[in-house]
Amino acid sequence: MSTHSDLPLRCATAGSVDDGKSTLIGRLLFDTDTIFTDQLSHVTDVSARQGKAEADLSLLTDGLRAEREQGITIDVAWRFATTPLRRFILADAPGHVQYTRNALTAASTADVLLVLVDPTKTTDVLLPQTKRHLAAGLFLGVPNVVIVVNKMDAVGFSHDAFVRAREWASEYSSRSPLTAGRPRTSLSFFPVSALSGDNVVRPSTRMPWFDGPTLYAHLAELETTARSTSEARFSVQWVRRPQGVGSRARRGYVGTLASGALREGDLVKVAVSGLTSRIVHIETLDGPSPAVHAGQSATITLEDEIDVSRGDVFLPATSLLEATRDVELDLAWVGREALVPGATLLLKHGAKRVRATVSAIISAFDVEENAARPADALRLNDFGRVRVLTSEPLAWAPYGQSREGGRAILISRGTADTVAAAIFTSLPTLAGT
Repeated sequence: MSTHSDLPLRCATAGSVDDGKSTLIGRLLFDTDTIFTDQLSHVTDVSARQGKAEADLSLLTDGLRAEREQGITIDVAWRFATTPLRRFILADAPGHVQYTRNALTAASTADVLLVLVDPTKTTDVLLPQTKRHLAAGLFLGVPNVVIVVNKMDAVGFSHDAFVRAREWASEYSSRSPLTAGRPRTSLSFFPVSALSGDNVVRPSTRMPWFDGPTLYAHLAELETTARSTSEARFSVQWVRRPQGVGSRARRGYVGTLASGALREGDLVKVAVSGLTSRIVHIETLDGPSPAVHAGQSATITLEDEIDVSRGDVFLPATSLLEATRDVELDLAWVGREALVPGATLLLKHGAKRVRATVSAIISAFDVEENAARPADALRLNDFGRVRVLTSEPLAWAPYGQSREGGRAILISRGTADTVAAAIFTSLPTLAGT
């Protein structure tokens, strides 16, 4: 029994088209008995109308009509499952390159990324989109990346086929420049057949050469992303009017604690202005509380009437982080128009939005060659590094310490579309340096 059964594990799938991502999640749900009877009946009926002798488990996640007609995943399908060993939040992401932004969305909050590899399609290298999705997981610093070598039944459960896929993925990950400044990613490998269920939930008798656990047993034992040990970081999303009577009336600052913990009596500072005050009251969704912990929403009341606005960040008064305007960002660019020096965008970091002007394109990441190259622009689905100058200082945190404090998104000023996922890479300014 998992020691983490009370914490849901956020899982996202990735990989190339038709590698079996939807079937894998369907198999996981089916073999753990987490499918409602009417759902299974509906899938069985649809499968029969499509001329299939058995229920097509991929239909459990391919919910859009266009997906079912084409047999592909277009949008991210979210499923919630409570199994005997663990609660799961499962995100089935699309494999087509034009839906890369959807895959990035699914992986951005994941505790584990399941990258599927089809050994029937590969000879000596990974497929381009498999590389792109693996690169996305490394770019985002997903704590656990599991390479799932699927369709082992189609290669006669060959040990050699599994070893080849493992070596390709391991070599690609180990020399990727995208891991710099990211949390350490743990890489593991599993041979499975999602179609027949081998080594997904139940051990396979057809792969005696594999002595590891099933994929399900491995997932049940993984840790969720730890945020409680990082420095406290509270992003103010809304300022509530003064509550109470007379001199006791104080404003409340509503937001979410991204990391760490804050308690009544703690001395905090506003990251940009440096103003300090003491916490006198904390209200969570469950009512008054002596403390707020990572991931919780709360209203914080301070002892003093200091200047605090939406987008401000509370840090411990002893924090050495200071806000900066000139920063380097690693980007996953999903805008249709190329990004070039001089472009001005909106940068959203937590609840704060500022203008960001691109002063330089430093490099672009070549997915095929697994290397960074000099570049003068970033184009659709490129990964790259840029330097930007923001209109206001930003109190960001190193991504390796805080995924929430170290990431942002870029938004087009003309269309309001999200055009990039961004990770802060330059070293933050430390007080006294």
